[in-house]
Amino acid sequence: MSSTFFGLNIAYTGLLASNAALNTTSNNISNVQTAGYSRQQVIQQAADAIRVFQTYGCAGAGVETLSIERIRNEFYDTKYWNNNTQLGEYSIKQNYMGQLEDFFADDGTKTGFKTIFDQLMATGLQALLNNPNDSATKKQFIGYAEQLTEYFNGTSSSLKNAQKDLNQELKLRVDQMNALAGEIAALNKQINVIEMSGSGATANELRDRRTLLIDQLSEIVDVETSETPIKDSNNGRETGGNNFVLKIAGGQILVDGNEYKQLECVARTSNQKVNQTDIDGLYDVYWSDGQSFNLYDASLGGALRGIVEMRDGNNSENFKGTITGVGKNRGTDGVERDTVTVQVTKDYLKDLNKCNLSDQGGKITLGNQVYYYDSWSYNCTYPYKKDSNGNVMVDASNNPIYDETAEPAYSYTFTLSDSTLNDRRLTNDRVGMQATTTKEIAYQGIPYYMNQMNEWVRTFAQKFNDILKSGFTGNNNPGEALFAGNKTVNGEQYDFLEAYRYDHQTTGSLTVGMSNDSYYKLTAENFSILEAMLGNSDLLATKKSTGDGAEQNDLLNDLKNMATDKKKMSYRGCSAGEFLQCILGDVALNAGNANTFYENYKNITNSVDNQRTSISGVDEDEEAVNLVKYQNSYNMASKMIQTLSEVYDRLILQTGV
Repeated sequence: MSSTFFGLNIAYTGLLASNAALNTTSNNISNVQTAGYSRQQVIQQAADAIRVFQTYGCAGAGVETLSIERIRNEFYDTKYWNNNTQLGEYSIKQNYMGQLEDFFADDGTKTGFKTIFDQLMATGLQALLNNPNDSATKKQFIGYAEQLTEYFNGTSSSLKNAQKDLNQELKLRVDQMNALAGEIAALNKQINVIEMSGSGATANELRDRRTLLIDQLSEIVDVETSETPIKDSNNGRETGGNNFVLKIAGGQILVDGNEYKQLECVARTSNQKVNQTDIDGLYDVYWSDGQSFNLYDASLGGALRGIVEMRDGNNSENFKGTITGVGKNRGTDGVERDTVTVQVTKDYLKDLNKCNLSDQGGKITLGNQVYYYDSWSYNCTYPYKKDSNGNVMVDASNNPIYDETAEPAYSYTFTLSDSTLNDRRLTNDRVGMQATTTKEIAYQGIPYYMNQMNEWVRTFAQKFNDILKSGFTGNNNPGEALFAGNKTVNGEQYDFLEAYRYDHQTTGSLTVGMSNDSYYKLTAENFSILEAMLGNSDLLATKKSTGDGAEQNDLLNDLKNMATDKKKMSYRGCSAGEFLQCILGDVALNAGNANTFYENYKNITNSVDNQRTSISGVDEDEEAVNLVKYQNSYNMASKMIQTLSEVYDRLILQTGV
C-alpha cells in the first residue's frame, strides 16, 4: 500500500509545478518588450504511478516538471531569414537607384541634360546660324558647349561618389558580419555549457539571442543553419550538446560550433583595376586564410548582393572572348613580355567608343588561370580578298588586298606583366579557351551608367569634331576640334588625332593602343572644351569651303542636324538628343523594380514576422489569464497541504491507544 504521507508528497509536487509556472509567467511578462524574446512555457507530465497492490492497481504520484522551454517555430524563422535576405538586397537598390534618378533628373528643380543640350543645339546654334561671323555669338555658343561638358563632369563625379559610398558600405557590412559571427560562436559555447551540464536545462535566453543575431545577419547575406546532437564517441550516447553550423553565400561555412571564420576587405591596387570608370581602391573580400570570398556568386544574397550589383553591375557587358594566339613583345624597357590575342564577337566590344577596359592595367582570366596585364590594344582587320581558287589577291605592289565588303574581325591584344606579378609563363594551351577580365553581372549598376555616358560623350565629340575639322573658319583657316579631354596621365590635353577615326576601309586594318591619343581617352569625367577654343572663339569653323563668304553657315546646319538625325549620330538606335530618354528609361525601370520588390518583400517579411510572433511572442492578456490560472493551482496545492496537515495532526496527536 502507499505511504501514509504519500498525499503530502503529491501536493508538494503540485506546489512546485505551480510555482515554476508562476515564475515563468513572471519572466514572460517582464520580457514582453524584449526584442527577440520567445515566450516560455513549463512542460509538465504526470509522474509515474506507483503500484500499491490494491484492488485499484496503481496510485497517481503527482506531477513532474520536465523543463522550461521556449515556444518557437523554426519553419517561420527560416522563412523570415529568406525574405529578410531579399529585403536587404532591394533596400540597397532602392536607396541608390533613387539617387541615380536625382542625378539624371531634368525638371523644374534641376537643370539636366535635355535643357543644356537644347541650349547648345537649338538656342546657341540658331543664334550662330543667324550671325555666323560674330565673335560674341561664337563665344556664347562655346559657353553652352562648356555647360554640356560640365554637366557630364558633375554627373560623373556624383556616380563616382555613389560608387565610393557603396564601397565603404561593403566594408561596413563585412565588419558587421565578423562581429555577428564572433558573438554567435560565443553563444554556441555558452549554450552547450548549460545544456551539457546534465540538469536537462535549455538555454532559452541564449538561444533567443542567437536567433536575433541571425535575423540581423540575414539582412546582410543569405543564411542557412543546421544543428545536430553531439554524441559520445565511445558509446554513441547523446551528450545533451549540439553542434550549430551557420553557412552563408550558398553554403560557405561562417560559424561551426565554437569556431568562426573572419572576412576582410582588401583594396585593389592600380594594376587590379577592373573598369576604366572605377574609382581607385575598390574592395575585394577574402577569408582570413587568404582564400577569395566570391562576391559574384549567383547564390549571394542580402545587402551584400545589392551593394555588389550596384557597385560593379555591368549589365552582362563584361569583356569576354576567345583566345586565338599567344606571343611575345619587347617593351620600351627592353623586357620581353608575353602577349595574348583575344577575338571578340559582342557588338559592345567591337566599338572602341563603348570600351570600358582598365586604362591602368589589370587582371585577365585565361581559361582557368589569372594573369596580370600592363596594357592592351584594339584591333580591327578586314579579311583578304581571295580569287576563285582561294588564293589571296594582291595589288600592283604585291600587297594583299583587303575585302572591304566583308565583316571585319575584332580582337584585343593584351601585353602581360613581367614575372614579378605573373608567377607562370603563358603557354599555347590557352589557345581556344575563353578570356575574361571581370565577372558578368546582369544588373545595371554604376559602371553601366558611367559607360553609357562615356559612349555618348565619345560618339558625340567625335562626330561634332569631325564636322568642325572638315570645315573652315570665317578667316578661311582649317577648322579645329571643339571637344577634348582635360585629364590624362601626363596632364596633357588631347584633341584626338585623325589617325584613330573609325574609317577602316582606307587601310583594311586598324590598331589602337590603350595609351594612344584616341577617343577611348575621353570620358564623362574629363570631357572639356579645347583650351585654344576657349581663348579664341574665332577658331570655330562655320563653313564648308574657303570659297564661301564669312557669313556662310552651311557647316553649322550639319551640326544642328546632329541633334535629331540618326544618320549623323546614333546612340542605342536613337538620336543624340534622346540620350536622357534612354538613360532615364533604364534608371526608371530599375528604380521602379527596386521600389516594387522592396515593398513586396517588406510586406512579406512583416507578415512572416507577425506569424512567428503570434507563436513565440508574449501576449499580455494571455499571460494575465495564465497568472490567475497558476495562482489558483498554487493556492489549491497549498490548500491540499493544509488539509493533509490537519489530517496528520488528528492522526498523530489526537488518536491514542
